[in-house]
Amino acid sequence: MSSRLVGVGVGPGDPELVTVKGVNALRAADVVVVPVMDTGERGRAEATVLHYVPSDKVVRVVFALNERTDRARREAAWDAAGERVAGLLREHGSVAFATIGDPNVYSTFTYLAQTVAALVPGTVVETVPGITAMQDLAARSGAVLTEGTEPLTLVPVTAGAAVLKDALNGPGTVVAYKFGRQATEVAEALRDSGRLDDAVWGSALGLPEESVRPAAELDGAPLPYLSTLIAPARRADGRGGKL
Repeated sequence: MSSRLVGVGVGPGDPELVTVKGVNALRAADVVVVPVMDTGERGRAEATVLHYVPSDKVVRVVFALNERTDRARREAAWDAAGERVAGLLREHGSVAFATIGDPNVYSTFTYLAQTVAALVPGTVVETVPGITAMQDLAARSGAVLTEGTEPLTLVPVTAGAAVLKDALNGPGTVVAYKFGRQATEVAEALRDSGRLDDAVWGSALGLPEESVRPAAELDGAPLPYLSTLIAPARRADGRGGKL
């Protein structure tokens, strides 16, 4: 039988937002891998997974999750993680990889799957979609992501504030991920584009330390790395005006 690697999106952190299909995939796998940083502490994905599977089924694998400057170190970490998961597949045959959000949206699973497929030829790779942070933040804040013909632009601010500024000058809703370390630049971009008043940001969604606030309250203080921002499209035409 072919080995099977399944990337399972477990949502932003609230265990109630894991889909039924996601729970079934986690429980069906022989082993559930969760990514951790070098320090090896319990991450958000693991905390969510433990609501549905026993701890003895969970295996932590170290990834250089925040490494962006040292490519050699990052590549070495990916290779080591791939080797670890490949070994689990050879031993067990069925491995689920739990990732926050969705496995096809800025997820470590992409790199893992590429590495493992090369190490274990014939591995069947599948994904189970998960609820994203922008969906959760929209629900918790009341922000509407899209109406009618509006486009939706998703920007990782790790790509630089200039990318965000270009998106904010466009016509649709803009979502910014991972902007915590550049909160000051993000607030400035919102202000310059005239989109500060309607924007909202959030972090640790669904967790005890959750914060959902108007972007107008951004004061330059450091925010969690995984903070999410929604800047809704400009809507001045009333109900159905964008149809």
